[in-house]
Amino acid sequence: MTAAPPSRRTALLATCALLGVTAAWGSTFFLIKDLLDRVPTLDFLAVRFLMAGVALIIVAPRALGRLSAESRRHAAVLGGVYGLGQILQTTGLETTSASVAGFITGMYVVATPVIAAVLLRHRITALTWGAVALATAGLGVLTLQGFAIGYGEALTLVAAMLYALHIVGLGAWSRPGEALGMSIVQVLVISALCFVATAPGGVVLPQTGADWSSVIYMALIAGALGMLGQTWAQAHLPPTRSAIIMSTEPVFAALFAVALGGENFTLRMALGGLMVLAAMIIVELKPGQVPEVQHIAG
Repeated sequence: MTAAPPSRRTALLATCALLGVTAAWGSTFFLIKDLLDRVPTLDFLAVRFLMAGVALIIVAPRALGRLSAESRRHAAVLGGVYGLGQILQTTGLETTSASVAGFITGMYVVATPVIAAVLLRHRITALTWGAVALATAGLGVLTLQGFAIGYGEALTLVAAMLYALHIVGLGAWSRPGEALGMSIVQVLVISALCFVATAPGGVVLPQTGADWSSVIYMALIAGALGMLGQTWAQAHLPPTRSAIIMSTEPVFAALFAVALGGENFTLRMALGGLMVLAAMIIVELKPGQVPEVQHIAG
């Protein structure tokens, strides 16, 4: 069935919430880069999402019980899709540079409208495709230092497609009143998948207070609040619009890296960032041009 279109005020609030979530994700890049020198990626992800799930359960212990059986299934599927994307992206990073991986991962901004058109029968306007193309070009300017196709790049591309599917699925299945419960299910499923993937070699935990502080921040702010904010916001926004908003993640990552991570500001950062931000502004100035979100059963 098709949900009633959100009011302009609600859509604006959802946009701001999703932009805040994306900024929080961007703030973790330089922290993760430092942490992964000491803690394997999947071990970190498993612990991070487990802590996020436990925190959400403590805050809202009855949220899971309020979910319908259908919503629990949907949330489990979405968590599985996202978790698998995390694992593939991590594996791909072993043989792919971070800049290339960041660009390929950002291809979800292209895949999202295609998947939405196929699965949700969304009509994608020329304006939206223009914004998608601009955001993609901006990601390339911001991140790429060279490009080659190999095994790692292929895995990362599959991960990007899974992220796009997750965005479309959230747009179709999430509802404001069930955001907490669906967020809990998703982060717990993600954590379980990561634990399964890393279990054969044992789980390596952070050893210092500083490392634990980073993990706690990423679990509670970028993890728990991030998943909750994304799930709630996408109950009010079309998938393609959400994907373009989330394409600002590398922009925030670059800003935090310069402000707190000691990296130098470059013209590439400025130009790429402005292109991505321009794409977001295009879809926000003409929200009526973007198809409204649909909720589908099944």
